[in-house]
Amino acid sequence: MSEALNELSIYIREARPALVEEAVFAHGELTLTTSGENLLPLLTFLRDDGQCGFVSFIDICGVDYPSREKRFDVVYHLLSPRQNLRVRVKVATGEDEPVPSAFAVYPGADWFEREAWDMYGILFTGHPDLRRILTDYGFEGHPLRKDFPTTGFVEVRYDDSAKRVVYEPVELRQEFRNFDFLSPWEGTDYVLPGDEKAKQ
Repeated sequence: MSEALNELSIYIREARPALVEEAVFAHGELTLTTSGENLLPLLTFLRDDGQCGFVSFIDICGVDYPSREKRFDVVYHLLSPRQNLRVRVKVATGEDEPVPSAFAVYPGADWFEREAWDMYGILFTGHPDLRRILTDYGFEGHPLRKDFPTTGFVEVRYDDSAKRVVYEPVELRQEFRNFDFLSPWEGTDYVLPGDEKAKQ
């Protein structure tokens, strides 16, 4: 598998050298880095070329690096059923710098791009319907950004007893736990629930 990906990496860089800025083969996977203006031509080449055949679109995800000038990486995962290979295409973009929508090449990218916009605020030009998909329509901010605050927001839920939608402050459901770091061989000083049955 790694030899096939290595050969594919060489082929892509020779066939379309202007479209690929960097091709990295690590951990058994091939990652192609490109720019925003070269993204659609590269995706089209990977889909239509006979030696590539990446006709199956798997996923788009975002990665947040708040300290970088181009804060986000948009990562596309593609599968070639003919070659039985996967490839990852990566594009770096800024907070206000849009990325061309892959919808024209892979129509299945529609909801993935909506999710990346909803969770990270990554903009996609040419998208047919870029709106929130996971958060509420009135939601402010993008929850998967690393600078997103975890308190001070409201959550929305339907209250069955009141028969209406209720807005409440965000509440963490799990309390902080106190762990005793005793050795399990020494036992505890307190009685655990169920221990009283062992003495009968």
